[in-house]
Amino acid sequence: MTFKVEKSDLKGVLLIQPAVHTDSRGRFFESFQKKRYKEIGIEEEFVQDNHSISQKNTIRGLHYRVAPGQSKLVRVIRGEVFDVVVDIRKGSPTFGQWRGYTLSDTNYLQIYIPVGFAHGFCVLSETAEFLYKVSEYYSAEKEKGIMWNDQDIGIDWPISNPVLSEKDKTNLTLKDL
Repeated sequence: MTFKVEKSDLKGVLLIQPAVHTDSRGRFFESFQKKRYKEIGIEEEFVQDNHSISQKNTIRGLHYRVAPGQSKLVRVIRGEVFDVVVDIRKGSPTFGQWRGYTLSDTNYLQIYIPVGFAHGFCVLSETAEFLYKVSEYYSAEKEKGIMWNDQDIGIDWPISNPVLSEKDKTNLTLKDL
């Protein structure tokens, strides 16, 4: 398998398939290489790695960060998730539109999410371990969220009764922001 990059119609969002090398010992791949990722347009310096472990039917998100914004490079190392990106850039021709991708420990896909997008995911497997690199340090004051089931966005989540954090239960709609 060779390194592949697919550009989304949501400008700046990239779906990345790393080159996975398999032999009798198992598998090996580079999950991040600064030079290669810079060549495809990812120029941020990632300052923090986050690791979440979630149970089936959990939705985390839709999260974003206010100034300075935060870009992310996300992937799953165990299990499977339905990953969602929503364009929240005012004036963007795709404002309010979303795209969903299935990420798993068997497809090795990564998503690059630039500043100006909300992000969330739903756990499809019994558990999932989710890793993401971020371009800004965590700040509770700057982290914001949009309601997971905002009707104006219309995300087609694969579940209807998710497990949510208390914080995510009180997120506003995009229109109310």
